[in-house]
Amino acid sequence: MKKHSKTGEAAGRKSATQGSHEEQPAITIGIDVGDQYSHFCWLDGAGDVVKRGRVASTEAALEKAFGQIGRSRMALETGTHCHWMSEVLEQLGHEVIVADARELQSIWGSRRKNDPRDAEQLARLARVDVRLLHPVRLRNRKTQQDRSVLRARDVLVEARTKMIVAVRGMVKADGARWEACSAESFPEQARESVPEGMRRALAPLLETLDELNEKIRYYDQLVAHLAQQEYPETSLLTQVPGVGPVTALYFRLTIEDAGRFPRSRDVGSYFGLVPKQQDSGESTPQLRISKAGDEGARRLLVSCAHYIVGPFGPDSDLRRWGLKLAARGGKNAKKRSIVAVARKLAVLLHRLWATGEVYEPLRHSHGAEPAAAA
Repeated sequence: MKKHSKTGEAAGRKSATQGSHEEQPAITIGIDVGDQYSHFCWLDGAGDVVKRGRVASTEAALEKAFGQIGRSRMALETGTHCHWMSEVLEQLGHEVIVADARELQSIWGSRRKNDPRDAEQLARLARVDVRLLHPVRLRNRKTQQDRSVLRARDVLVEARTKMIVAVRGMVKADGARWEACSAESFPEQARESVPEGMRRALAPLLETLDELNEKIRYYDQLVAHLAQQEYPETSLLTQVPGVGPVTALYFRLTIEDAGRFPRSRDVGSYFGLVPKQQDSGESTPQLRISKAGDEGARRLLVSCAHYIVGPFGPDSDLRRWGLKLAARGGKNAKKRSIVAVARKLAVLLHRLWATGEVYEPLRHSHGAEPAAAA
């Protein structure tokens, strides 16, 4: 399969969508993608149903079903298969619209939801105005493949964390307690203090933890190599204390192109670090953050924020601002300040990337008194 510059995981909305102000297409096809089979609905220029059916969710089946028809507008939702499917359909000469599944309440919120009906709904929305589908921009194949390195590392880190928690729980149930230590040093320290009666149960787990640590170190080296050799712009992001190669590369690959956001402040919303809105009339309730966008990137940004406002974070404008928010008191003040720092950190990282500026920790606080430690 040839590579296409618009394939990959959903990465954000298009600022302008092709076909929004054009005449309605002669053929519009909605595809409700399934793991084994995908249902489709074919509409003509007048909006009448020409054909319904299903096709196997494979490259060969798509080429057979849609390779001989004229150029048409095709709509499918974001999901596991949207990446390669959009690539195949675009190579066949079709205009492909990938809809944001989270925004299509008329589909996922319907009381009469089924695959053929969903396909028709996609086709009708695409025929009238593609903006109703909240189209997303797709990452390229290379970016998606490099993101898999970060996802693979994350799987191992999560497995290690769960295993350490399980080991600590079993030892605690036996009446022993261990001091806190890093995940890397945990297996070695645990071996020295495992209760004799627990050794046969825990020895295989500690050996597995050693192996996980080794594999995670491999991924850390790979991430550092990717960041240095293939994405040197990440060095602009690691200027900020607390932002390491993993966070910098994840941020770079998630956004992909700094020019996508004319204003850096829009990045906070993209990562789901701004409150949801549900205003109605005079009611403007305070809601939790939207948690839209990439969950992994948001988690890393929050982790960096914890370090920045924590006891070991060096003095900076961002740290002072976060500590000031936390000092206001009130319910969950510290949690809110962490989220606010994470949002402002995302804006700062995008700004550094877009401008290539040198990071100045106290750019806006020269002459001010250092903030107290958290």
